[in-house]
Amino acid sequence: MRMHIKDTSTPVLILMSKDHGPLGIARSLGRMGVPVYCIDPHVFVPCAFSRHCRGNTTWDMEKHTTRETLEFLHDLSRTLRRRPILIPTTDQAAIFVAENVTQLRDVFLLPDQSAALVYALSSKQEMFFLAKKHGIPTPEAVFPESKQDVLEFVERALFPVMLKGIDGFRLWKRTGKKMFVASSRRELVQAYEAAEDPQCPNLMIQEYIPGGDDTVWMFNGYFNAESDCLAGFTGKKLRQCPVHTGSTSLGICLPNEEVENTTRRFMKSIGYRGILDIGYRYDARDGQYKVLDINPRIGATFRLFAASNGMDVVRALYLDLTKQPLPSATIVPGRKWIAEDLDLVSTYRYRREGNITVREWLHSLRGIDEMAYLAKDDLLPLLPFSINRIVELGRRLLGRSLRTRRNIVAVVSPQEGKKKFWKTQVR
Repeated sequence: MRMHIKDTSTPVLILMSKDHGPLGIARSLGRMGVPVYCIDPHVFVPCAFSRHCRGNTTWDMEKHTTRETLEFLHDLSRTLRRRPILIPTTDQAAIFVAENVTQLRDVFLLPDQSAALVYALSSKQEMFFLAKKHGIPTPEAVFPESKQDVLEFVERALFPVMLKGIDGFRLWKRTGKKMFVASSRRELVQAYEAAEDPQCPNLMIQEYIPGGDDTVWMFNGYFNAESDCLAGFTGKKLRQCPVHTGSTSLGICLPNEEVENTTRRFMKSIGYRGILDIGYRYDARDGQYKVLDINPRIGATFRLFAASNGMDVVRALYLDLTKQPLPSATIVPGRKWIAEDLDLVSTYRYRREGNITVREWLHSLRGIDEMAYLAKDDLLPLLPFSINRIVELGRRLLGRSLRTRRNIVAVVSPQEGKKKFWKTQVR
């Protein structure tokens, strides 16, 4: 039996709407009749072209002060005439919302989340110590503050090791990558010198857990005001982009009681509220599932985790915040989800490594239940998606750095952005 939302009068604003995650939010709630609007620095984003998106506006949080962004959000909330739900889709947006929850709660419906907790879970360093404190298995790590610390570490290190950004977004902006695998002392020192910002250290060295991509497990869930999990799902990655270290390009929904119970216990003990996306890796050396990353927000892969009645974490959030009853959510073992563009790239690279054949790739595509961009009832988002990827490919062929990638951008002033929102919200 498919789920039904009785009261869909509360609108939703998606804060930061690039790529497939926000598009999935618009489709999931829009198909239930919920009015959905999106905010992003760019106009040409797939979510804005969805038939399930009632309106969109442009706003760049990085180019405006906190006060300006708060005023902008207040204006949009008043435009909708009803207190909307605000859903941040990036770590930066989630931290902004948590830090300003007092000012935002007057005009938005939000989980009552601690800013300190959101920051701690977003920081790989703080998350490491938080997991240790609560007895949650996690790979061993060190946090060098200088090159000398790295040189001392390599004298006792077992390779390979992972070099990651404590703040992954900062490392990505600096290098175009969020992590490196170093197989030797020389590789580690070279990667550290190329990636670290000496004025503001941001790198950690993490134990490498051996195993294939299918050892990486995920949990998506929604936790209410009492930190009880109202909807929780587990699954694992079949392919990643970038290969071995990136986000899910092909995933499968499978039950894993240990991952689920560990996450529920961990979040209850720290008082977490809201949507959660968390990743683990199974370590065959000691038989433990070790937490790798925690996103204190909705994850881009959330539509992999849809119950047999259609329940997912964003629908759970909507029902809970609007004080409506939640139907039970039963996992669908074997459900597959794919990010089409990412999987083409990852498959090409896996094939170059000799890890997949064309026949194996075609076989892996059998039984896919949902795609990130292609949907029969919502084809228009394929236009910006395709053009953005073509432009991106052209820039790469011209030899441009990954750090200079941009979507096609129509630059408008904040005032013009508000006007656009006014025009489109009545669609």
